[in-house]
Amino acid sequence: MIELLTSPEAWAALLTLTVLEIVLGIDNVIFLSVIVSRIPPRQAKRARQIGLALALIFRILLLSILVWLIGLTEPVFKVTDFAFSWRDIILIGGGLFLIAKATHEIHAEVEARESEVAEKSKSSAFFWIIVQIIIIDMVFSLDSIITAIGMAQDLEIMIAAVVIACIIMYVSSGPVARFVAEHPTTKMLALAFLVLIGVALVADGFQFHIPRAYIYFAITFSAAVEMFNVLAKRNRKRNRAAS
Repeated sequence: MIELLTSPEAWAALLTLTVLEIVLGIDNVIFLSVIVSRIPPRQAKRARQIGLALALIFRILLLSILVWLIGLTEPVFKVTDFAFSWRDIILIGGGLFLIAKATHEIHAEVEARESEVAEKSKSSAFFWIIVQIIIIDMVFSLDSIITAIGMAQDLEIMIAAVVIACIIMYVSSGPVARFVAEHPTTKMLALAFLVLIGVALVADGFQFHIPRAYIYFAITFSAAVEMFNVLAKRNRKRNRAAS
């Protein structure tokens, strides 16, 4: 352990892996921000806290069973030329869930069926949101940790990077969730990206890797355009109030 603290290579690996985990955690933060926007603020805060705590627990748990985790990448059956492992099956299932969930939310936003949400009891709605968060946390954690294994060899570095990334995710999730809740167009944009991320997960499950840099560039570019739209809308309101 002392050797790691004094090793420049270990610090470089920690920095690189932490940045990677933060970038991979963007998917998680977007999903959390969108899914908690339909419940009261107090419950939304609790759901975010529970969701991110579970994300941290899942990641550390998966790191502690590396031998089993690496075994998930071994093929379990073949269909024509495709060999599928348990990791592929989990990614495909998680991606399809994400696509279905995002599509359902987009449909609900377009139809504006607020009464459907109001009819559900608060406790059942909260419970269902936590269940969905657990499902997505498991998928994102699996993808994140398998990537981490390829980036670093020391378990201590992996755990430290995961903990730092989850802390940053927790700090950023509140402002992101508030912004998404206050700006409906931003929520639609976030839902569209969840569909895109779901497609990328399904593609990974079929061994067709879509470079995440493409997806994150699209997210960054669209978020910048949306930010200009929000600022322009705010300026128009200010000008109308002044006149």
